[in-house]
Amino acid sequence: MTPRGLHVDPRDAVPIWKQIEEGMRRLVASGALKPGAPVPSVRDLARDLQVNPATVVRAYQHLVEAGLLAVKRGEGTFVADAIPSVPKAERGRALADGALRYASAAVTVGASRDEAARALDAAFARLAPSKEGEKK
Repeated sequence: MTPRGLHVDPRDAVPIWKQIEEGMRRLVASGALKPGAPVPSVRDLARDLQVNPATVVRAYQHLVEAGLLAVKRGEGTFVADAIPSVPKAERGRALADGALRYASAAVTVGASRDEAARALDAAFARLAPSKEGEKK
């Protein structure tokens, strides 16, 4: 069964494996997938999303390498018990890449900087409500 909220769009320029990876990250970040929770098998998710199993394997492989998923032989794939900390330099690169993608999307739809910032704040609050009050 596909986790609720995980969708792919074959018309999107983002590769399907990346859409799956980002969708799973979003589900973990939002708490929709809890630590230790099982995730669908490669075969089941590929069938539900109507994609090639190799596509799901690639997404899961990236998530395992990132420490978000853990494979237990004979049992399946699960959300990691603890989200790994990311080194500051790597975190900075990931944030810069994501910020550039977001800013590009905002500019291309004609959003102002303030409008884009409000949307980002709202999205962050939805994904990480416990960190909502944290400001640097």
